[in-house]
Amino acid sequence: MTSSAGSIRTLCVIGGGGFVGHHLCAHLAQAGYRLRVPTRHRERAKQGLLELPAAEVFECDVMTAAGLDAALKGCDAVINLVGILHERRRGDFDRVHGEFPGKVVEACRRHGIHRYLHMSALGAAPDAPSRYLRSRAAGEAAARKAAGTEVAMTVFRPSVIFGAGDSFLTLFAGLAALPVLPLAGAGVAFQPVWVGDVARVVASSVTRTETFGQIYELGGPDVFPLRELVRKAAQAAGRDPLIIGLPGAVAWLQAWVFEHLPGPIMTRDNLASMQVPNVTKGGWPEVFAPGPRPLDAVLPTLFGARDPMDRYRQRAAR
Repeated sequence: MTSSAGSIRTLCVIGGGGFVGHHLCAHLAQAGYRLRVPTRHRERAKQGLLELPAAEVFECDVMTAAGLDAALKGCDAVINLVGILHERRRGDFDRVHGEFPGKVVEACRRHGIHRYLHMSALGAAPDAPSRYLRSRAAGEAAARKAAGTEVAMTVFRPSVIFGAGDSFLTLFAGLAALPVLPLAGAGVAFQPVWVGDVARVVASSVTRTETFGQIYELGGPDVFPLRELVRKAAQAAGRDPLIIGLPGAVAWLQAWVFEHLPGPIMTRDNLASMQVPNVTKGGWPEVFAPGPRPLDAVLPTLFGARDPMDRYRQRAAR
């Protein structure tokens, strides 16, 4: 590599307009980086991000070669957070997770960018039970092949990420308004990790050479069955539904029904991912000490929690 870690000043955060992206960009801005955040929908992404100092939020379709080249112009490193939980069309997982990361790293090489950080998912493997997890593994492999020896790559595989505005605990807290909540995968183990800890880890890795070439599994300090997570989220929202775990065939039927709703809650592929526990193989990586915050320490303030951009809005009197 021709550039040193210390020379990184400008970062392109692809997917920076999403849930994790908002929190990560706040950490990066606080660390003094200049940010370029491409988005297909600037009006949706600008809330919060525009208050960040030295953050450039601009409309750009990074799924095209021209858009990707435009997004990476003038950058020293790239963070790829792009991910989808549901396919609108068959093949979306392969296109977004499997193929796109390799194209990003190829663009990095064209622009002389030697640092790439990649958000994957816990359980990603070529033989995983779901298309989602297999596509995540394919994306890691494509990026690694494109990186060669020229681009220093770090991969993060988080368990389910929770925090204010997430699409997991917040979703279940909303569903808990029902008096009875039938639940597929009720006994599946999860190791939820707070978005603030994930953002801290990724931001701190940008220039740390000991993270180059590494894969990090990220999970919180506690493991819960899905049933318990839903119960905790419901109670934090002031609700107490009766949660009924569904057996295999009925769970599959529920997932099929949910899959065909507008804005699907769960799909059969999501259910397939639950065939394996969403738990890390080891503890929290020592390089990222201190360890992660427990779910129970964050959950009481989760609903109605402060946005990570609030301190910037206060400074700007917005």
